[in-house]
Amino acid sequence: MGIHRLNHAVLYVSDLDRSVAFYRDVLGFRPIPMTPDGFRGAAFLQAPDSTNDHDLGLFELGAGAGRSAAGRSTVGLYHLAWEVDTLDELAATAERLAAAGALVGASDHGTTKSLYGQDPDGLEFEVVWLVPADLLDDAALTARKRIGRLDLDRERQRYGGQTRGGVGISVPA
Repeated sequence: MGIHRLNHAVLYVSDLDRSVAFYRDVLGFRPIPMTPDGFRGAAFLQAPDSTNDHDLGLFELGAGAGRSAAGRSTVGLYHLAWEVDTLDELAATAERLAAAGALVGASDHGTTKSLYGQDPDGLEFEVVWLVPADLLDDAALTARKRIGRLDLDRERQRYGGQTRGGVGISVPA
């Protein structure tokens, strides 16, 4: 089986309109009109620069749904990770997440620079920039074995704010 990328994810949410607004307004996803006729309580969204049919499906459970207990008392998915092209985009995303009260962490994993957010239902996600293959050095590779504090300004000085991430890693060179 030759899997080469994640096509889409589907999440259960308590309030569909609230979740669509979050993913649209904070992360730039756009609603795609593909909900089957007569089907209520679902929305499909596409990431800003995606070529996928859709990247996210949201299915409403209603206000009585409890928050996910995955990782605390049940098994389940911890988070999804979406990749951005530049560190400037990562910094802008950090600002939007912070303004929405949804930024819950930021980490330097050496070869990846990561933000962690939570949607209105507390479902966690990651937004990541990958160091391009031609800029990987011993320091970045060694740092993969630890989780450090992310200093976006320092990383933009080191790699450049407009340097395209993931080239030679997740994006063909």
